[in-house]
Amino acid sequence: MNAPLRRAGVVVMVLFGLLFANLNWVQAYKADEYRTSPYNARVQVDEYNRPRGVIEVAGKALAENQATDGELKYLRTYPFKSQFAHVIGYKPVNLGATGIEQAEDEFLAGTSDRLFADRFRDMFTGEDTAGGNVVLTLSMRAQQTAIEGLAGNNVGSTRGAAIALDPKTGAIQALVSMPSFDPNPLASHDTGAAQSAYDKLNAAEDGPLRNRALGEVLPPGSTFKVIDAAAALEEGRTQQTRIKAGPSYTPPTSGTPIRNSQPSICPESEVTLIEALTESCNTGFARLAVDLGSDKIKEKAQAFGFETTDLRVGNLDGGGLPVAASRTGDMENPDGSEDPAALAQSGIGQNNVRMTPLQGAMIAATVANGGERMRPYLVQQLLGPDRRTIGTASPKKLNNPVSGDVAADLQQMMVSVVENGTGRRARISGYTVGGKTGTAQDGEDPRDHGWFIGFVMRNGEPISAVCVLLERAGESGGSAAAAEIGGRIMQAVIRDRGGD
Repeated sequence: MNAPLRRAGVVVMVLFGLLFANLNWVQAYKADEYRTSPYNARVQVDEYNRPRGVIEVAGKALAENQATDGELKYLRTYPFKSQFAHVIGYKPVNLGATGIEQAEDEFLAGTSDRLFADRFRDMFTGEDTAGGNVVLTLSMRAQQTAIEGLAGNNVGSTRGAAIALDPKTGAIQALVSMPSFDPNPLASHDTGAAQSAYDKLNAAEDGPLRNRALGEVLPPGSTFKVIDAAAALEEGRTQQTRIKAGPSYTPPTSGTPIRNSQPSICPESEVTLIEALTESCNTGFARLAVDLGSDKIKEKAQAFGFETTDLRVGNLDGGGLPVAASRTGDMENPDGSEDPAALAQSGIGQNNVRMTPLQGAMIAATVANGGERMRPYLVQQLLGPDRRTIGTASPKKLNNPVSGDVAADLQQMMVSVVENGTGRRARISGYTVGGKTGTAQDGEDPRDHGWFIGFVMRNGEPISAVCVLLERAGESGGSAAAAEIGGRIMQAVIRDRGGD
């Protein structure tokens, strides 16, 4: 055999060797991945051969199935359309699932290990194992109230979010993002139509697919003063400790003065800590932040949940909807030394402090719950296809950002905000309501963001905690409107529990 033939033979043998190795790789290591791939047509047909589990609240289906005459036997439908879209998400044929549909996909599809007994039984009956059912924590009344409140705000805001949770357990009672969308077109078996619907929503300027309750991070304004107050109280100050205030404050190293939103707010040279929070005194809290220092402010903010990057909201095992990290931002110079100007602005929730609405609700909930911060969750129960209970949520504590005594002081201070200060529109007759408003400047846009965080209690027992955000809510910021919406959501939770 001459040299060229030998070389050709070697090449052919190498190619056969590579082909053999690839076949073994596919058979031994990639088979399961290819078999279960959503792009595998057989998998899609098999998945739609059996009914997917229902996502429900209080016996009402938020996501269910409709029988069809097509190759895919069941169509996923969402009877409440846009009302729960950012919670339940959608389950399309070719696109990626979102929300609870994605987080609980295996259980809803019937392929979860939790449903092994059902699949084993159906091996003998010959039936296709139906999916399991997921029961959520939401309050129908609170959800609808949040939707109506955001949509009907009187400050012209077209984007925003509202979220409410149970301070004692972390169970989410309402979660709304404005604007919303109808998930039904996205679940169409006409994949071209589904893709077209998705492309239209994805290109929309107001971002209806964006979950602002969990994913929007904006300057929190004066709601961040609760963090400052917590740090000050734990340093030994009291509600009656006098702090420097005045009509204007220019931090060292900065020629830009910090002023209060109105000349009538804390013009005195000193005010008490509770007065400063009640009136939302910018100069007082800017000075207090500089006095406390960046380490203490950041440490307290992180204890409340800022800088957390791995939180997900769904089940208590860690699966669920992703949550953006809230940030304290930079309070130091490039060389690491403290920057009083940045620290002063950060102390009033400006500079580059950023917060999600969920984080705001968790701050209020922690204060109401005596300093215990609970893990937020949406999945209350998992039910088998026969509706037997597979699992029930057992609340989990994350940490104690403040002591019980400090939490009690913060409760009183936040109640003063609602009774005597900027949060009056959140009041609920017969109940103890505490809160903090916030108006946040963001860039050059004169339309500030309006925030409200708050809680409601009765006889010392927390019932609900909320955060409402109205983006670009006019020059007044819309914080009073946010407080009113927050109060209405908390009142809806009360009524849902049989209160008046």
